[in-house]
Amino acid sequence: MLDLGKIRDEIDVIDRQLVDLFEERMKLCKEVAEFKIETGKKVLDTERENQKLQAISAMVKNPENVHAIDDIFSQIMANSRKVQYMLLEKMGQTLREPYEAVDAVNKTDCKVVYQGVPGAYAYTATKQYFGEGVNMENVPTWRDAMEAVKDGKADYAVLPIENSTTGIVAGVYDLLQEYNNYIVAETFVKINHALMGLPGTDINKVTTVYSHPQGLMQCDRFLDTHKDWQRISQSNTAVAAKNVLEENNPTHVAIASEDAAHVYGLGILKSGISDLDNNTTRFVVVTNTRKFVKNAQKMSIVFETANEAGTLYNLLSHIIYNGLNMNKIESRPIEGRQWEFRFFVDFEGNIDDPRVMNALRGIEEEAKSIKLLGNY
Repeated sequence: MLDLGKIRDEIDVIDRQLVDLFEERMKLCKEVAEFKIETGKKVLDTERENQKLQAISAMVKNPENVHAIDDIFSQIMANSRKVQYMLLEKMGQTLREPYEAVDAVNKTDCKVVYQGVPGAYAYTATKQYFGEGVNMENVPTWRDAMEAVKDGKADYAVLPIENSTTGIVAGVYDLLQEYNNYIVAETFVKINHALMGLPGTDINKVTTVYSHPQGLMQCDRFLDTHKDWQRISQSNTAVAAKNVLEENNPTHVAIASEDAAHVYGLGILKSGISDLDNNTTRFVVVTNTRKFVKNAQKMSIVFETANEAGTLYNLLSHIIYNGLNMNKIESRPIEGRQWEFRFFVDFEGNIDDPRVMNALRGIEEEAKSIKLLGNY
């Protein structure tokens, strides 16, 4: 009968040998890194790595072990690259672009734009972050907001980026990639839908309800108790409230924020009609300069990968290797390139943290492209 204890002892001996050999290999890898630094040679040499993996696979005696050996040595090479990237950063050969570190976002003497009309949730987010007295202006589209910031017509734009129940705002993600504007802050607004109408409206005589499609969807349970109401979609919840005021029809109501009711002088017929009590939208504040607060703790980046097996895993491994916590990953299709995607990633960290610098360096070296969206 096999002796399990003896087998484990033998494995322990081999593991010790593997550790010693690995450390010796990494010592040699540092010497390789120093050579590359002196000569300006790139860390990642894909052709050399592929040749090396093929040669190692040819050494394997048992065909059943080929895949496992290939995987192990791929990881060893990846760890070698990560050590080399760390050395490059330590020696000042950084790829990081200049940026301005500020103590806080300037919330006074600034102009802020948001998409929609007064009373929209973006209007609420803007007031919530910048304060009631902020100089703010509404624009028709998210692109208009990004353009205003890009052209210097506004200092900041406030844009919705995701909702806790309906997911990401895809159009805003795409604009963040397209424009050289940067996220400097975020704010969260609880979506507390209310039913509103003209003062004196009798809820029993209502025939039509206006709201944004998501507003209607998020209040589905309440609306199911009024199946005879016609549901009409609007471009914005606040636009729905504005329409009720302008139509001056007591049988028409809107689902919007209580802010919208106050802005348009409507009466609140029923508060808190959302299906879920924890419905929240995250908004980002963007500006046109690489300006980050000194105590920022969240990084947002977007990168493109080669359409090859394992590339996404290898890029994300730089975040894991440096002990950083990834909060979120989203993919968006690349226009004009079928079945190719960009990946938007949020992870914890500050741009001055060596671990963050190492992770960004590794991704920048190995991705097809990378863009820092913000540190906030």
